[in-house]
Amino acid sequence: MDAETRTTRTVDGGDGGGAAGATMRALFIDAAETAAIREVPVPEPGADQVRLRVRHVGICGSDLHYYADGANGAFAVREPLIPGHELSATVDHDPAGRWEPGAPVTVHPARFGEADARFAEAPNLFAGGSYLGSASTWPHTQGALSELLVVGADMLRALPEGLSPRTAVLAEPLGVALHALTQARSVGAEFDGARVLVAGAGPIGLLAVAAACDAGAVVDACDVRDGPLRRARSQGAERVLRADREAPEAGAYDVVLECSAAPSSIGSALQAVRPAGVVVQVGMVPPERQSIALAPLIAREVRLVGAFRFVDEIDDAVELLARRPEIGEVITHEFPPERPEELFAAAADSEASGKVIASWS
Repeated sequence: MDAETRTTRTVDGGDGGGAAGATMRALFIDAAETAAIREVPVPEPGADQVRLRVRHVGICGSDLHYYADGANGAFAVREPLIPGHELSATVDHDPAGRWEPGAPVTVHPARFGEADARFAEAPNLFAGGSYLGSASTWPHTQGALSELLVVGADMLRALPEGLSPRTAVLAEPLGVALHALTQARSVGAEFDGARVLVAGAGPIGLLAVAAACDAGAVVDACDVRDGPLRRARSQGAERVLRADREAPEAGAYDVVLECSAAPSSIGSALQAVRPAGVVVQVGMVPPERQSIALAPLIAREVRLVGAFRFVDEIDDAVELLARRPEIGEVITHEFPPERPEELFAAAADSEASGKVIASWS
């Protein structure tokens, strides 16, 4: 884990330089269904770092797995982990004076690994990188659910005037959705006027609906619950389908953005896309082997492409949120970090909730 993303966190009055012995609060996940707020010491940002005062943190599926299971796929919590990689904040202290105190920002949560010329345009695929709030590194890369957070100065993204910090917490997951569109375009897909199916209307799926609609597509959405489908319609989906009752029309879609990661949904996506169409696998599938019918992929020469996090689409996400603040309606629940059981329970209830966020008072 590199220096910028270690748990270098601090609290003071915002005038730079933490007082000796000062502490701050952070939410730690210790094991499955075990989380607590603790006081932690105040460290100082280095010359290439900036200390932020965290405002809002979105709960991602990975955060939910760390809390519910004590692991996210193969990555188990081996030391107390501060979750969170979706955030908005204000600048607390920049030792180099590049950022004014109080400046509103969001954060690109990745530190890309060792450069590899084979995919120089895809640094998200470099080996050895890190991501805020992740147990994939050792020591773990601590996340944003703390009162203050120290990150590399190059990870900051300024918020334009008029974009609220509450809405800006969606920049990271919207960047994931926009990267799915980038991946579709990389294999020849176009979105203006295209028919697009978003399979799975959880938070990423809802943001994929918004992103595809903004790109000019006619978007349908499918899910197995009514709540997510209502929210998909509010983000611009023209038609919504209960996937457990009605299969999407076979061969009807130019692009399918598969956001659920359910094997049955992946199979349906391959059926729903047209010949020579594009399926983007956005939902992160578990590491276990799964059975998926691939005959349509072969017989109709479907282009299947993966989408992993994003490269720099967070910049486009900030612009899109500023231009279309109604995307902020994806946020349905807000809790203080001091109530972790309620926070994670709400995030797990996909019928009732879209994006759930934690907000420091």
